Amino acid sequence: MASPAPARATSGASITLNLFDGTRRPLRTNAQVLVRIRDGNQNDIHSGFHKGRSLVFENLPFYNNFGDNYTVLVSIKGYFQAGFTPVQVAPNIPRVLDLMMIPKNGAFNFRNATWQRLKSTHPVLSALLAAGAETDTAARERYEDALENKAASLACFFNVVTAVRDIRLPSGTPLDYFRQIVWNDPRRAFAQDRFYAWVDETMVDQVVRAATQGIFQPEPGAGLFHPGATRSYKQVQFGEANVQLTFHENDRLRVKDTDCVLLEADIDYYKDPLAHALIEVLKNRTTKSKTDPRSVYVLRWMAGRHAGVPDFDPPYTIEA
Repeated sequence: MASPAPARATSGASITLNLFDGTRRPLRTNAQVLVRIRDGNQNDIHSGFHKGRSLVFENLPFYNNFGDNYTVLVSIKGYFQAGFTPVQVAPNIPRVLDLMMIPKNGAFNFRNATWQRLKSTHPVLSALLAAGAETDTAARERYEDALENKAASLACFFNVVTAVRDIRLPSGTPLDYFRQIVWNDPRRAFAQDRFYAWVDETMVDQVVRAATQGIFQPEPGAGLFHPGATRSYKQVQFGEANVQLTFHENDRLRVKDTDCVLLEADIDYYKDPLAHALIEVLKNRTTKSKTDPRSVYVLRWMAGRHAGVPDFDPPYTIEA
């Protein structure tokens, strides 16, 4: 019996590519932009240099199958490469793809995250950062020390709290349950890939209930990757840069009048558990490197734009 003929491609699909910089504004550059487009069959559809920050690619092949899951990669001299997959195309339905390009010499800019400005623009975050300090002066000094000496760790913190602010639990958001950050425990240092906090113990039940609604997915064997953990849940909304909430329920503290458990919070590069285990975790342990908050910043912003959710807008930027 003859094999069925492969699907014949038709034209009519299009992708509008918009480029942004690390300030989350449209990219301003006169450099050549190399754009490479590949379809889901791994065929190279386009490769060429362009000028501009908004580019339209028309008459792309449409297969009406997995071949319509496109990959778009962009390279600019002096910038880290950016890309996204899958971009699902369809005829007469223009797809818009927003990519963020950050300079290779880019650094964290916290001009919008000074202590006084945070108290005005982000009162919930400033209150959380101040929790546990004896005075406002002590809280400010502790925060400014982190600004000066732990910029990557502070960026990680802002990435996570900005992301959890937009996750809906049955009651409120995860951020509503945070009570106090762990600052000085050497086993749970304020790090560039994760931080620990004391959270209202009722948050555990909220996350468990959210998992039954498909918002989170439980991670088997949480203690293997997170020593001492009792359970762990990963957000599954995006292809990349999902929040992971890991509970250490045997560690408890009463913060003011609230019974709290220890939470380990981070954002993973990959949604797929096997990819995360083999590519991110093992690589980091082998190379002694950690998840880069700059990569998380870029991936989370692009994933949010692709999903059409509120913009990921932590109170810092990445600039040359």
